[in-house]
Amino acid sequence: MDNLDRARLLLAENPVVDGHNDLPWALREQVAYDLDARDIATDQTGALHTDIPRLRAGGVGAQFWSVYVSTRLTGDDAVSATLEQIDVVAELLERHPADLRRALTADDMEKARAEGRIASLMGAEGGHSINNSLGTLRALHTLGVRYMTLTHNDNTDWADSATDSAQVGGLSEFGREVVREMNRIGMLVDLSHVAATTMRDALATSVAPVIFSHSSARAVCDHPRNVPDDVLRMLAANGGVAMATFVPKFVLPAAVAWTLAADRNMREHGLHHLDTTATAMRIHADFEAAHPRPKATVSTIADHLDHMREIAGIDHIGIGGDYDGTAFLPVGLEDVSGYPNLIAELLTRGWSDADLAKLTWQNAVRVLRDAEAVSRDLGARRGPSHATIDELDGPAV
Repeated sequence: MDNLDRARLLLAENPVVDGHNDLPWALREQVAYDLDARDIATDQTGALHTDIPRLRAGGVGAQFWSVYVSTRLTGDDAVSATLEQIDVVAELLERHPADLRRALTADDMEKARAEGRIASLMGAEGGHSINNSLGTLRALHTLGVRYMTLTHNDNTDWADSATDSAQVGGLSEFGREVVREMNRIGMLVDLSHVAATTMRDALATSVAPVIFSHSSARAVCDHPRNVPDDVLRMLAANGGVAMATFVPKFVLPAAVAWTLAADRNMREHGLHHLDTTATAMRIHADFEAAHPRPKATVSTIADHLDHMREIAGIDHIGIGGDYDGTAFLPVGLEDVSGYPNLIAELLTRGWSDADLAKLTWQNAVRVLRDAEAVSRDLGARRGPSHATIDELDGPAV
């Protein structure tokens, strides 16, 4: 039996818990949530990275669907858009009950696996989604959101992002209160996208395990979206899990440099580097023709996982591909059907069946279960916080 066949057998027993998939935002952007126009019961190759047949082929047993909204949306507009994202996940579950099962707890994840269905959880990507309101945070949890990424690409008023200029030096006092309230209600603190200072502040504040839903190793690829080694060591002490992402510009040093050059080319043409208009795409295509894009591979991701296992330990790593949230993906991991290729590569590198079971399924289920236990303890000792950002951080200047 070759390693790819072994990988498929392993995933049948311990399927992938993927920490981050942006399908809801892709459905919003592409078809304004018209699920007949993007029926994920059928192959959506060419339009999406994700559909049910390819999730099945990839051995996915649980998916955290990102209910991301752009930081271009602020205030109540961000909250409303987040609710719309939650709504489309609910519609997906209603349309596909034989394949998708709503999951709110670690027990729900195990029940879904026993039933042969894909456990479907939600994560809010960016603290702007709560509009500086702990009541809104609790409401998202009530609606089923089980993690929140503290920032996206831009700072919030209370937390610094990895890809923005430092504003508060990590977490403000209100930011620490957000973390404490997330611990109390059992919502996982997600530290992907945040500045290293924010990572350290959150780890110093949280009494529950935290996660990185889609971040890789900074020592392997020096990008601010990745996790420094000192933070990986802190994560092990915290009991959390870092879920390696597949985005080439975060994992392959040559792709980091290429992306910076491509972005600079767009700005030199008077365009924003994220512009997706036809004109912008022509300029981008011309640049890529003249400067071929470096391509990550399955081996690139395995290099990150090898390093993360060495520093954090086998109990503190997982997978968060970021499918439907990125334009480019590694060769062999072009869509959600590719996970067996990664597991086969790790088998080739000598990873044991027990190690792989932790990577794919057990670590993610355990971290949610541990957060639930912390929530039960804290809930017995204190009630909801009604602190405001003005009270804790002072009025905005």
